[in-house]
Amino acid sequence: MADALLCSRIMPFGPARRLGAPGTCSRAGGDSAREHGFSLIDVLMVVALIGIVAAIAVPVTGNAVAGQKFKNDAQAVTNLVGLAKMRASATYTRARVRADIAARTFVLERWDKTAGQWVAEGVSTRLSNGVTFSFGAIATAPPNTQLAIGFSPACRVGITAASAAIANNACIVFNSRGLPVDGGGLAFGGHALYLTDGIGVAATTVTATPRIRRWWTPGRLGAASWREQQ
Repeated sequence: MADALLCSRIMPFGPARRLGAPGTCSRAGGDSAREHGFSLIDVLMVVALIGIVAAIAVPVTGNAVAGQKFKNDAQAVTNLVGLAKMRASATYTRARVRADIAARTFVLERWDKTAGQWVAEGVSTRLSNGVTFSFGAIATAPPNTQLAIGFSPACRVGITAASAAIANNACIVFNSRGLPVDGGGLAFGGHALYLTDGIGVAATTVTATPRIRRWWTPGRLGAASWREQQ
């Protein structure tokens, strides 16, 4: 009798009957059929719902990851330019960031006075998949950086204007005082390296002051809307 009373309290909205085990209740009628689990239709509906959610989430996640990699590449270039400036002052020699536009790599180099040649400090870093050295359709440089948009002057084999230029390369160079110069050693305040992922364009610029800044603009509109990044 106590079990029956317990069942009536647990299931107040329908008639209940006791099962074999003491204290176990079940409603009479169709509810007992639910004890057999999910039907095939239930399972297929859940699978279809998971597929719809995945189809929406995967592209969004992929775009977010690609965008973060592009941002990381731009930040890495800016950081390396800052390191080149400090390295030039610390070692009393020239230092540069050399961007191989065709190979999509960049590296820090310093001028070895004893060997009379540029030597790499560390290994070259390759841009992420889908990221290239380019400013795409953007036609204007970030404000107060360049008169006309363009990459830094070509890298040179040596440190004089007479030395050969390296094709498909651009270099941001600092002299032993940490001031920006061109490949021949003349003061130059219009340095820039540009990257794009087809959606946006990032830039690292160095002015004569010298001030190193990082920029970003949407790349699909053609008209630049440069915003300085921190």
